Amino acid sequence: ERERERERTDDPEVFFQVFEAMAAAGSRALHWVFKIAHRPSTMHFYREVLGMKPLRHEEFSEGCAATCNGPYDGKWSKTMIGYGPEDTHFVVELTYNYGIKSYELGNDFGCITVHSQAAYAAAKADPSCKVVEEGDGFVDVTAPDGYVFHLVLNGRNFSYERGKGKRALCVCVC
Repeated sequence: ERERERERTDDPEVFFQVFEAMAAAGSRALHWVFKIAHRPSTMHFYREVLGMKPLRHEEFSEGCAATCNGPYDGKWSKTMIGYGPEDTHFVVELTYNYGIKSYELGNDFGCITVHSQAAYAAAKADPSCKVVEEGDGFVDVTAPDGYVFHLVLNGRNFSYERGKGKRALCVCVC
């Protein structure tokens, strides 16, 4: 029974149904956690390319009992970054474990989609960005730690079928 419940909650359709139910109830997703190993280049990417602002930063001297930082016992930090205050906007939590050089990415995260002319232009102009043209008004940009962002010019339609089977979030920036 427990295995069947786990399979049901890993189903992407269930995931999207939960988000739809949350929206209907007036709830929202609060944040998404990314484990990062390259803090300076990652912070540059989120600030200078995506245009997000650091909202708060916390340092911890030992692992979290609730495994907030993953299965690590050492010093770690988290930075909340986004387009507005945490109490009213979806934000990204960047978790950095000191001494960890890389992470193996899982297969459950598809992308975050950002509708922003400024982020689109910044990605195309930044030589450190891995940019893949996906069509007129669309680019895929890979962050330093391997997470993918779909950048879309405002006013363009985006096909959500591209991320089918993976979790995807959409952030609209005017």
